[in-house]
Amino acid sequence: MSDVTFTVFGRPQPQGSTRPFTVKTKSGFKTVVTSANKNLKPWRQELAWVAGQAMAGEIIVRPHPVSISVEFYFDRPASLPKKIRVNTKRPDLDKLCRALCDSLIGICYEDDSQIVRLCASKAYGAPERTEVRVSVEDSPLFDPKPSWRAIEVEGAPV
Repeated sequence: MSDVTFTVFGRPQPQGSTRPFTVKTKSGFKTVVTSANKNLKPWRQELAWVAGQAMAGEIIVRPHPVSISVEFYFDRPASLPKKIRVNTKRPDLDKLCRALCDSLIGICYEDDSQIVRLCASKAYGAPERTEVRVSVEDSPLFDPKPSWRAIEVEGAPV
């Protein structure tokens, strides 16, 4: 498998903290977990759809290691001085990566535990977007026979 690259346009969303709360039901109580970021779900859906198109129904199966390279681009605030070139504002890079990696489960790879290398950055750039490259990691500790195997994913384009 060669590297798969894709770009998702729109503002990248972090996977923030989740909030659990209890709801009373007829049979007792039920715990519901919600995300603190209301924009996360639509962004993850867009990310999953674009990734599915790029993967064309193929998936990297266990135990094959996965490498991900990602760049998150945000609009530069007009009030930001021009001498500042690095994006040190929110959202946190680790929360952006968490949202990305969780979104690609079952689309690019079976489980995010397969990720052995993650190279991520955030920067200012227009339009706001996320650029992703997913590949099978070459590892001297892993026997590459077979290097990877494709399986069909239900509902994915063939």
